[in-house]
Amino acid sequence: MADLNDIRQLLVCPRCRSALAEERAGFHCTAPACRADAFPLAGRWPVLVDFERSVVDRDAPIVGTTAQVSGAAENLPAPLRRLVKPPNRVAARNVELLLRGLPGPAPRLLVVGGATIGNGVGAVYRDPRVQVIAFDIVGSPVTQFIADAHHIPLPARTVDAVLVQAVLEHVLDPPVIVSEIHRVLKTDGLVYAETPFLQQVHAGAHDFTRYTASGHRYLFRRFDELAAGAVTGPGTQLLWSIDHVMRGLTRSALAGRCTRALLCWLRTLDRLVPPDFTQDAAGALFFLGRKRAEEMTAQEIIGYYRGAQASERP
Repeated sequence: MADLNDIRQLLVCPRCRSALAEERAGFHCTAPACRADAFPLAGRWPVLVDFERSVVDRDAPIVGTTAQVSGAAENLPAPLRRLVKPPNRVAARNVELLLRGLPGPAPRLLVVGGATIGNGVGAVYRDPRVQVIAFDIVGSPVTQFIADAHHIPLPARTVDAVLVQAVLEHVLDPPVIVSEIHRVLKTDGLVYAETPFLQQVHAGAHDFTRYTASGHRYLFRRFDELAAGAVTGPGTQLLWSIDHVMRGLTRSALAGRCTRALLCWLRTLDRLVPPDFTQDAAGALFFLGRKRAEEMTAQEIIGYYRGAQASERP
């Protein structure tokens, strides 16, 4: 990963995108007309959040606890953890494609919502040539700064790739986030995203949005598609539903997770369902794309649909 000292000169004001000047307690914007407050340090993390334009709570804990940044499944014994949260082989395969597409000897890769190393994306962090820059709304051992993804504190055309896994459902305005991703990417830069479709609420009040395959593609309409599809299929979605039915009946999340572990074989149904039916009933979707200038049109997105109901078009 990149060190904060390596990227310090890249950081900009999240309000006006002017350069930042460093001071003992943090940073401040160098633009005289900017009304942004000084940006303090929370431990070793610069807090580059424009709180006037963000739902991030100024008074919330800035440095995440282990529970905040890892999730409940990470606290389970290893065998049970693998049953409840198996390795994401789809992400691992797509990240290998992403890494092969990165240019030059020292490409920069930005992780949006990177308080933890996501399931299946560890190769990004192990690749010695990749300079990983990561941020989240809480600090962690694998982030360099704290920020709101609606206002990424980096200049335009700064990074070669962006990874945004299981994040877009937790932001108020996903199109704004994707626009920011497009802005900070260099020409021909790459993006890899995973986003839920048929999935229950998680993270409570910080869960806002779901996308169909067509909706997810249109969200990334200023990118050429290199690969797209389901991360998990209807078997996994059924398993999650049973988990949450059990939680509701017993008022116990632990009972739901244990039931999911016992019925983990339902995931094998994902392999038996054809891709067109899976697209209509996926638990989560992925998109790997390359930045372009023009947008996909409304007419093109109608023709994009590849699900099982395609034959029913008038």
